[in-house]
Amino acid sequence: MIPFYAQDHDYSRFNVLAVDDIPLNLLLVQKMLSRFNFKIRTATGGQQALDAVAELKPDLILLDLMMPGIDGFEVIRRVRENPETADIQIVILSALNSQEDVVKGFNAGANDFIMKPIIMEKLLTCVVTQLQIAESKRS
Repeated sequence: MIPFYAQDHDYSRFNVLAVDDIPLNLLLVQKMLSRFNFKIRTATGGQQALDAVAELKPDLILLDLMMPGIDGFEVIRRVRENPETADIQIVILSALNSQEDVVKGFNAGANDFIMKPIIMEKLLTCVVTQLQIAESKRS
């Protein structure tokens, strides 16, 4: 079921960066969001995500936490430390679901936290809400 607020809106002006070291997870997120015409770019690791953020300046980052090398917590910290990227909305998508992990994610600077497995309606609601916040910050 598609939420009413997403049915007749054009989201093609928004850049979304999805980051996960598991290609199947990226494919799932792309498939969930593709029908709404978001411009979706993917990264499979922390450094690749940071490079994409510097190049793309996305409106929203959908970020896994558990990745080899630079993990999601460190990606958030680095994005927030850079004045050029500090205001990007970041949503964690993670199988980590302890209270400590959620708090650590928010303390690092995440705007929201979605636990895996991902439910399409929850993801879409969260993405639309975060993009509305991003747009209002620009105004």
